[in-house]
Amino acid sequence: MQFHLNGFEPGDPHISDRAQRHDAAGSSGTVPAEVDVLIIGCGPAGLTLAAQLSKFADIKTCIVEQKPGPLLRGQADGIACRTMEMFEAFEFSERVLKEACWINETMFWKPDEAQPENIIRSGRVQDTEDGLSEFPHVVLNQARVHDFYLDVMSNSPTGLRPFYNRRLIDLAVDGTASKDTTPQYPVTARLEWLMPNQERKTETIKARYLVGCDGARSTVRRSIGRTLHGDSANHAWGVMDLLAVTDFPDVRFKSLIQSDQHGSMLIIPREGGYLFRLYIEMDKLHHGERVSDRKITSDDLIAAAQRIFKPYTLDVKEVPWWSVYEIGQRLCDKFDDVPDGDSTCLPRVFIAGDACHTHSPKAGQGMNVSMQDGFNLGWKLASVLRKRSAPALLHSYSAERHEIAKELIDFDREWAQVISSASRTDAKPYPESKQFDPAETQRYFVQHGRYTAGTAAHYRPSLLTAEPTYQHLAAGLTIGMRFHSAPVIRVADAKPIHLGHTIKADGRWRIFAFAGFEDSAMPDSAICALCEFLASAEASPLRRYTPTDDDIDSVIDVRVVFQQRHGNLAIEAMPHLLLPSKGRYRLRDYEKIFCADSSDDRDIFTMRGIDRDQGCMVVVRPDQYIANVLPLNGHAQLAAYFERILIRPC
Repeated sequence: MQFHLNGFEPGDPHISDRAQRHDAAGSSGTVPAEVDVLIIGCGPAGLTLAAQLSKFADIKTCIVEQKPGPLLRGQADGIACRTMEMFEAFEFSERVLKEACWINETMFWKPDEAQPENIIRSGRVQDTEDGLSEFPHVVLNQARVHDFYLDVMSNSPTGLRPFYNRRLIDLAVDGTASKDTTPQYPVTARLEWLMPNQERKTETIKARYLVGCDGARSTVRRSIGRTLHGDSANHAWGVMDLLAVTDFPDVRFKSLIQSDQHGSMLIIPREGGYLFRLYIEMDKLHHGERVSDRKITSDDLIAAAQRIFKPYTLDVKEVPWWSVYEIGQRLCDKFDDVPDGDSTCLPRVFIAGDACHTHSPKAGQGMNVSMQDGFNLGWKLASVLRKRSAPALLHSYSAERHEIAKELIDFDREWAQVISSASRTDAKPYPESKQFDPAETQRYFVQHGRYTAGTAAHYRPSLLTAEPTYQHLAAGLTIGMRFHSAPVIRVADAKPIHLGHTIKADGRWRIFAFAGFEDSAMPDSAICALCEFLASAEASPLRRYTPTDDDIDSVIDVRVVFQQRHGNLAIEAMPHLLLPSKGRYRLRDYEKIFCADSSDDRDIFTMRGIDRDQGCMVVVRPDQYIANVLPLNGHAQLAAYFERILIRPC
């Protein structure tokens, strides 16, 4: 990380420059009268969005939550590899890695053919394939993830903190909000302040944009006329966190158990070395029956788990949290308030997370996909509010995330079929279920490993995602997919670093220029010509879109990777663009120049299929997704790409 740019500051470098910070009213104060963005709900989607927006001192954000305080226990726990990459952008991945339980292998158990009432181990697989990400799949209580986001917000330039005990009553959008004469704050929301032991108070807040992250029973979704469409499988599952004593040998592995007559169970080891979670298949519900009608207790869940565990024992000492849910997959048709078929209307209200897609928790995708919703929307709102992009950019949120959510729903429906027992008399929760056996379950898990790791998301060509015209120049860095990081060496100090870790959640675009063979930025080289274009040409996106008084990398951050060893590169001979002067003291930034790691199997050019002769440019969005791949001399194409997304500062 970089700090001290505008003068030495003692203390924690994660806390923003004190000169920029201002105190944000906490939950004890009244909400502001007017804000740029109002976020309803402090779940994973809402906090990711709030953390992103809190990075910008010139954006006024308010986030409210109906609960009396932060989440303390329960709910989601799976953190995919892709999510860890995002946490690195928010600079708390190390905290998660240190505290979380790492999922290294997955075990599979089936009925013993000799004694079908007992279970035996049938297989084990590596949880994620080698090289899929520099980060592992980990498990950590959702509440701790919330804590880390709250720290990011508190330490940010805005010092953002949630307002708790606030329930959204209703919202209204000015009828002219989509027109050229739109009012400054077209969204009006009424909140009920749920003050303990006091008379309830109504507050009114106006916003430029409102985002509903208020869960499956979303008031925001209902207010904009959206509906969750889908169905229920009429099948109940229980989930519980346990402190227990057991002789089951794989309790510290992720384990999928399919019993002969008592259903299936999923074991998730948890942080701390002792806690673990069970997902327990319960009886099929009758048509029209709700899971609440069964009045299932924690004792019922324990008894069901003990039946599945045979011949092993389970002695429960404490149940910190438990719940029962019904399998179902539901999806909204759109994630904003734009009427269907009306491309002239600009969105003002959005929904994210469970407010627009719901599913079973057994694949560990819900929290991860919800946070990616917030990350996707956050940088786009910031770009529009800071007048770096036209408001039409916001149409891309629903277009991109709806497709991802649809894929999630389809996957979850099939995965729920796979792990539900097909051997018991009341089985087949889905009419189309096949007779999945344990071997099929294991094969399916391995086959879909990239999806469950979160690395398979792929945005189609659009305003933001270019056509793959030059994809052959970087075959392993797929346009529309997340930037797959690889090791490099920083030339200025020979420090090994992952190139993807230079992408922070700061709203900036990145251009990674990969130099061709023997190109060391000599005066007649492709790298030198690119830097000259970016620094001086009238068509340069850096010159066009960077505000006059801002640092040259404040909108688009350019970094170069050479093929030579760092000792063979002369940093003093590099183009000035790669050693920019920044901040009030005009200090030189030495962290723009890298070279490939020459260690075995760690060369980024080989690992990511980058053309060694020609090199290339890789354009990366602020949310770590690859937007374009171009040849190093593709100056005009680069300018044309940014011209359709960014606007010149006033």
